[in-house]
Amino acid sequence: MISQSTVGFRKAPFLAISGLAALAMASAASAQTTPSDDAAATEVATAQTTDAQPAGARTDENIVVTGTRIARDGFQAPTPLQVLNEDDIENSSPTNNIADFVNQLPALAASIRPSNSRLELSNGQAGINALNLRSLGTVRTLVLVNGRRSVGSTANGIVDVNTIPQSLVNRVEVVTGGASAAYGSDAVAGVTNFILNTEYEGLKLEADSGITQRGDGFNYSASLTGGIKFADGRARLIVAGEIAHTDGIFEVGQDRGWNHTGFVRIQNPAWPANPSAPRYLIRTEVGQANSTPGGLITASTGGLTNRLCGTYFGQGGSVNRYQYGALTFPSPTCAPTTPANASSPSLNQGGDWRINDTGRRIGLIPEEDRHGVFARLSFDVTDGIRLFAEGSYNRQETLFNAGPNLMTGLSIAASNCGSGATAPTTCNAFLYQTLGPAQLAGITGVTLATSGADLPFRGSNNEREVQRYLIGAEGDFEAFGKSARWDVYGQYGRADLHEQLINIQQTTRRGNALNAVFAPAGNPAGLPVGSIQCAINVDATTANDDPACRPLNLFGLGVADPAAIDYILGDPYRDQLLEQTVVGANLSLTPFATWAGDVSVAVGAEYRKEEIDGFVPEEFQPIFNPTTGASTSVWSVGNYRPSKGSYDVKEAYLETVVPLGFGLEFNGAIRGTDYSTSGFVTTWKAGATWQPVDDILIRVNRSRDIRAPNLNELYQAGTANTSTVTNPFFPGAGPGTGTYGANIAYLGTITGNLNLRPEKADSWNIGGVLAPRFLPGFSASVDYWRVKVKDAIDSLSADDIVNRCFEGLADFCAAITPDPNVPNRVLIARQPVNFSSILMRGLDFEAAYRARLGNGTFGIRGLATRYIENTVTTGVPGFQPLNSVGTLGVGTGTQSITPKWIYRVSATYDTDDYSLTGVARGVGDGRYDATGIECGNSCPISTNQFPTYEDNSIGGATYFDLNATFKFDAFGGRNGEFFINVTNLLDSDPILLPETGLAANSTYSDLLGRSFRFGVRMKLK
Repeated sequence: MISQSTVGFRKAPFLAISGLAALAMASAASAQTTPSDDAAATEVATAQTTDAQPAGARTDENIVVTGTRIARDGFQAPTPLQVLNEDDIENSSPTNNIADFVNQLPALAASIRPSNSRLELSNGQAGINALNLRSLGTVRTLVLVNGRRSVGSTANGIVDVNTIPQSLVNRVEVVTGGASAAYGSDAVAGVTNFILNTEYEGLKLEADSGITQRGDGFNYSASLTGGIKFADGRARLIVAGEIAHTDGIFEVGQDRGWNHTGFVRIQNPAWPANPSAPRYLIRTEVGQANSTPGGLITASTGGLTNRLCGTYFGQGGSVNRYQYGALTFPSPTCAPTTPANASSPSLNQGGDWRINDTGRRIGLIPEEDRHGVFARLSFDVTDGIRLFAEGSYNRQETLFNAGPNLMTGLSIAASNCGSGATAPTTCNAFLYQTLGPAQLAGITGVTLATSGADLPFRGSNNEREVQRYLIGAEGDFEAFGKSARWDVYGQYGRADLHEQLINIQQTTRRGNALNAVFAPAGNPAGLPVGSIQCAINVDATTANDDPACRPLNLFGLGVADPAAIDYILGDPYRDQLLEQTVVGANLSLTPFATWAGDVSVAVGAEYRKEEIDGFVPEEFQPIFNPTTGASTSVWSVGNYRPSKGSYDVKEAYLETVVPLGFGLEFNGAIRGTDYSTSGFVTTWKAGATWQPVDDILIRVNRSRDIRAPNLNELYQAGTANTSTVTNPFFPGAGPGTGTYGANIAYLGTITGNLNLRPEKADSWNIGGVLAPRFLPGFSASVDYWRVKVKDAIDSLSADDIVNRCFEGLADFCAAITPDPNVPNRVLIARQPVNFSSILMRGLDFEAAYRARLGNGTFGIRGLATRYIENTVTTGVPGFQPLNSVGTLGVGTGTQSITPKWIYRVSATYDTDDYSLTGVARGVGDGRYDATGIECGNSCPISTNQFPTYEDNSIGGATYFDLNATFKFDAFGGRNGEFFINVTNLLDSDPILLPETGLAANSTYSDLLGRSFRFGVRMKLK
C-alpha cells in the first residue's frame, strides 16, 4: 500500500509522478525518500510545513488537493494531477511571468499569450495570459486562487494570470481532467489552482532584468514580500508588491531573417485548367502583389482596360512599374493586355516580391507595464478558529502593434483627368498631380491598394484594473473522533477594463479625405481656386461640409499630410465593469469508518453573481437606423456597443472517499447547480484507484462536467472585426450581390444570445503509475483521457459562413450583405449558439529519475502529451467533421490548432552552492492546413473545405533553455541567490508558416530568438 503519511512541502515535488515537480531543488529538498513515498506523491498536493520542519517529517496538518474538496493526509485522486513548486518556477521560468512557465506543460495547448493575441482587437484579449488545458479553449479551463474563483479580466470570464501575486505562489496544481462536480462550471478541461503561501514569515526581495540577443525586448521586474506575526503569534500580516515592464517589439525588423524569405502559399497557375493538379503550392520569394507601401493601382477603367494596372508609387510619389514575376495568384498577370474580367494578382513569386513590407511591420510582443499589491491579515481567535481577510489590486497596460493600416479596393475617381490643368471635380487631384494628363487620358477610374506606410500601425492600448477582496473564517474541530475542517468566505471582485484601439480608420472620413479635388471657381466655401480640397467642402451643397476634412494623398511614400492622417484615424474604445460576488462554505470530515478504513465526506454550497456594465461614447458606436433596425459600422475595427447584464448561480455539492479494501478506493461527487439564465443542471464524478502491489497504482475517473454561457456570450451588444476571406465564387461574382476578387474584405459583427444553454461534457481518465522498488528514484506514468463536449457554444467563422453560402445554403447567404459604406466589402453577422460537439482524446506520458550524485542531487523528468483527436462536429450541412490534430497552421474555423506531440524534458543538478537546469521543449512536425490534402499530379477535386496541396507539411520545433543559480550568503545565512537564464539557447527559428503576414506560428513558437535574463533573490527570515 502507498504510505498515507503527509509529505513535506519541499520533499513532495521530487516524488510527484503525475506532476511536473522539481528538477532543480534547493538543498533542503535533498532528503532521501522511500519508493512508497514516491508513488504516494503522484496525486498528493503537499502539506505545508514550516522552514524549521525537516523535509519528509510527519505532520498533523491536513491538506486539500485540487480536483477534490476532501481534506485527507496523502489523499490519492483518481484524476491525474501535475504539481509545480516554487523551486521549479524559480529555476525554469523563462520570463517575468509565471504563465509562460506553466504554459510549457504539454497538457496546456493553444493558450492565449501576449505574443499570439496581437489581432484580438475587438474582444479585449490582447496582452493577457490565459491558460488553455487540452486545447479545449480558455473558457473551459477553470483558474483558481487558493481553491477559490477569481474575477475575470475579460467579458468572457478569462482569468489573467498576471493578476495573481507571483511572489507568493507556493505551488501550482494542474488537474488534467474534468472537475465541475468539485469546483463548478468551466472546469471542463480541468483546473489550474495557484496556491499562495499564506504562512509566509520574513522578508523577500526579488529583482530581474532581461533582453534578447538582438538588443530588443528589454524587460525588468521586481517584488518585495514581507510577513510578520504579532499579538503573541496569533495574528499574521503578509504584504506583497510587484512591478514589471517589457519593451514592446513593434516591428520584426531586418535582424530576424525567418520573416523575410517570402515563404507563402500560392495558387498553382496550372490548377484551373488541370483540376488533377494540386491547387496550392508553397514557395519562397513570394510577395503580396495586391498592394505596396506607397500604393499600387490594381485595376483601371476606361481606354484600354487595366492600362494603369501594375503602376506603383514610391518615395515622394515616384511612378514605377511593378514586376509581377513568373508565378502569380490568381493568374493571369495584371498587364495592359489583361482581359476585362481579370483582376490584379494578390501574390507573386519573384519580380518585385520584396517591395511589400507588411510582414516586417508587425509586432512580436507588446509593450507592457503592470504593478500589483496583495495583503492578507489573519487572526487565530482560538486554536481551532482563524479569521482572515485578503485584498489585491493589479493594474496592467499593454500597447501592441497589430500590423499596418492596409487598404485594398479603394475606388479613385479619374474621369476627364486627361483634359489638362482644368481637371474637373470628377478627377482625383493627387492622382492627376502624380501621373499627369497624358497617362490619364481616357481613364475613368482606378482601384488603389496600399499597405499605408505613411500611416501609423493600428493596434490596441488596453488598461485593466483588477481588484479582489475576501473575508472569511476557517478552522478545524473534532467530530466522530476524527479531525474535521471547515471554511466560510465572502468575496468581491471587480475588473475595470478600458479597451482602446489606436489608429483605426473612420471609414466615412477616409472616403471624404480620399475624394480630393481641385477647388473650382465659385465654390460655396470660397476656398482658393485650384487648391486641393476635400470634395465635400467645394461641391454645390453645404449640407455635407466638414471643415475638419483634409485631403489625403496615398500615391507615394512621404506624401500624406499629417493633418489628413489625423482626420481619418481615431482611437475608439469601450469601458467595461465586470463584477463578481461569491459567498461559499465548505466542510470536510470523517463521519465513520468501514473495515477497510475511514470514509471521508465533503459538503459545501456557494452563491455567485456575475455582472457586466459597459460604456461606449456615441461617436464610437455604429449608427443605428430606427426605421430599418439596421446598424452602420463607421470604424474599420471596433464599432463597440455597451454590454449590460447579469446572472446568478446557486449550487451545492457532496463528495466522498470510500476505501473498499484490497488496495481499492472509490471517490465520487455530485453537484447541483441552478443558473438564473439557463436553469438547473447536475454534474458528477465517479473514480477509483487500485494498488494491487506497492509498485503499481491504477486509476480511473468518469465525470459529467458543464460550462455555462458567460457574460460575453449572453450579453455582448456587438463588436466588429475586419479581415479578408478567400472568395469561393471567384472568378465568378461573390456572395449575395456584387462582384469581388479572389479575396473578399469583410466586416464581421458578433452579438450575444440569451437563449444559450450550458455545455455538457463527458470525460474519461484511465491510467497507471509505476514506481518500482528495485529502481529507487524512478517513476513513470501513462494516462489516456477523453473529453466529449456536447451543445458546445460557438459561432462559425467568416470563412465557414462564406463557404456554406457557396454551397447553396440560403441561411448562410442571408448573413452576408454588401457594406453600404465601403465598396467591395461585405458585412457578415455572427452569433454564438449551442450547435457543435467537440471530441478530444490523447495520452499523457511522464517519466522521472532522481539520485544522489557527488555532492548534489541529479534529477531528470520528461513529460509529453500525444494528442490523438480534436474533432468538431457542427451538424451544419456541408461541414464534414475532421480531426485537426497535427495542425500547426490553418485550423478549421472553430477548431484551435493542436500539434500531435507537445513535450518537455528537464534535467537538474543541485548542490548547496549552485543549481543547473537544462530544458528541452517543443512540438512535433505537422501539417499546415487541417483540411488540406497532400497530393502529386493525381489529386482529387479541390474544394474549399478540402483543398489540395503539393506539400502540406510543416516542421515542428525544439528549443533548449539553460538556468544557472548561484547561492551566496546574505542576512547571516545562505539566503541569497543570483541566477542567469538563457531562453532558446541555440537561437532556433520559430515554426515557419507560408503566410504573408507574420510567417510564424506564434502559439507554439519562440519568436524572439536567444534571450537572456538575470536577477537576484534575497530572503531575510
